Amino acid sequence: MSFAHLLPPSWKTQVTAWLEEDTPSFDYGGFVVGEAEKTAFLLGKGKETAVLAGVPFVDEIFQQLGCRIEWHMNEGETFDPIKRVATVTGKARHLLLGERIALNLLARCSGIATKSRRFRDIARSNGYKGIIAGTRKTTPGFRLVEKYGMIVGGIDAHRHDLSSMIMLKDNHIWSCGSITNAISAARSVGGFSLLLDVEVRTEEEANEAIEAGADVIMLDNMEGEELLQTARRLRERWSGKRFLLETSGGIHEGNLRERAVNEIDILSTSAVHQTVQHIDFSLKIQKDG
Repeated sequence: MSFAHLLPPSWKTQVTAWLEEDTPSFDYGGFVVGEAEKTAFLLGKGKETAVLAGVPFVDEIFQQLGCRIEWHMNEGETFDPIKRVATVTGKARHLLLGERIALNLLARCSGIATKSRRFRDIARSNGYKGIIAGTRKTTPGFRLVEKYGMIVGGIDAHRHDLSSMIMLKDNHIWSCGSITNAISAARSVGGFSLLLDVEVRTEEEANEAIEAGADVIMLDNMEGEELLQTARRLRERWSGKRFLLETSGGIHEGNLRERAVNEIDILSTSAVHQTVQHIDFSLKIQKDG
């Protein structure tokens, strides 16, 4: 199986837009180097073991420029710096037209995949059997790449957009007057096929959400013993009702083990994509001879 098969038919137009953004008029550097056939090494650098992610996007960048790329490792595999992850061949100016776009994309996508993999591994080493997920707090216009990096890294991407899951947060609830009213309104239009995730701040709100028929209860910013005991009491009180418990808010590597308890089904965090360290890559054209 290939992660690339997840991508929608429309994604290649984004690559075209990136190329247009980076060279909107004259290519002065391209004038200097011309169109001699060259070979370039794509190097994974940085200072840590990293996960390679973003391969189909880089493939398309260079394909649109008439270049050829051969990968020397599989997407999702880890590498230690410095590693030649691919070889790219094509006209010199075309290699350089794609260089910065490809490197920027690989840096971010691989950074997200690496952080996601680390979060997953820490949680699993703590005995956590639930779902580690990202969030919708992604970069506008770059969500597809960032969600892709989460999946390659081995975690759940969470909802992709406002249409793929109903999530009711504080503003929805305050605007409707109550959790029950908000859930009722959402159910009237969302139908049976969409899960309904409700953010709550207290155990009382969680009970109201469960009684009103929420599928997922997000215990927002609860930590430590409060999180654990609240989850246990909810399980006991509603033992015959089906629902998932989610913890979110303020999760980072330092408190991940504390939050990754098996009383919780889903642990969602923006730390895997908002505060991520990019992975350094470079593209080096080889000298003739």
